[in-house]
Amino acid sequence: MADDSESKQSAVESMMEKISEKIHGNDSSSSSDSDHEKPASPSSVKAKIYRLFGRERPVHHVLGGGKPADVFLWRNKKISAGVLGGATAIWVLFELIEYHLLTLICHISILCLALLFLWSNAHTFIHKSPPRIPEIHLPEEPFLQVASALAIELNQGLKLLRDIASGRNLKEFLMVIAAFWVLSIVGSWCNFLTLFYICFVLLHTVPVLYEKYEDKVDPFAEKAAIEVKKQYAVFDAKVLSKIPMGPLKAKKV
Repeated sequence: MADDSESKQSAVESMMEKISEKIHGNDSSSSSDSDHEKPASPSSVKAKIYRLFGRERPVHHVLGGGKPADVFLWRNKKISAGVLGGATAIWVLFELIEYHLLTLICHISILCLALLFLWSNAHTFIHKSPPRIPEIHLPEEPFLQVASALAIELNQGLKLLRDIASGRNLKEFLMVIAAFWVLSIVGSWCNFLTLFYICFVLLHTVPVLYEKYEDKVDPFAEKAAIEVKKQYAVFDAKVLSKIPMGPLKAKKV
């Protein structure tokens, strides 16, 4: 009899354990369902925030990555400061002091050749070894790579201008005309060297400032983009839609 009562008690305990396991299992499944029903994490919400020019990658990747992007974003402050300082020195020499490139090259060559010539002939008097002038040989591969990259960019630019001139997209045509007009006005204010230096300084300041304050800049950029779209829609409705345009020919396959 005692054995029968113990077996019944163990059976009841096993049944109670199974019931409790089912209850806990349902609780865990319901909690997991509630976790799935929770709102998206802040990172996913942040990813949907408007970014300038519709970019989806960091500023470093937009600038091409690698060493040039590191220089523009001041990842190494010594190298970036050296590059910017060198460009500033060149601009001061040629623009403010009005030094000429050929004159500068000739003066530097005269100074270097004179120093090496005097050192080579005076080493016996000063009891020092003569200077070891290295043999300089420029490799062809970097120049070919630069020329190839320039050719690719120029061909893409010419193709883009050809597509715009074909009359397929009036919006791009107006944007390019406006860009050339602005460049012509800026070019009348300063020469090419000054314009190049201004662009160089902007590349070393605007990206790093934007990367630092992008969360504050992007909302203003979004408002400006919405306002520009509204103004363009008004201009399109009042002016562009009234311009007669001939039918475009179907593209040949």
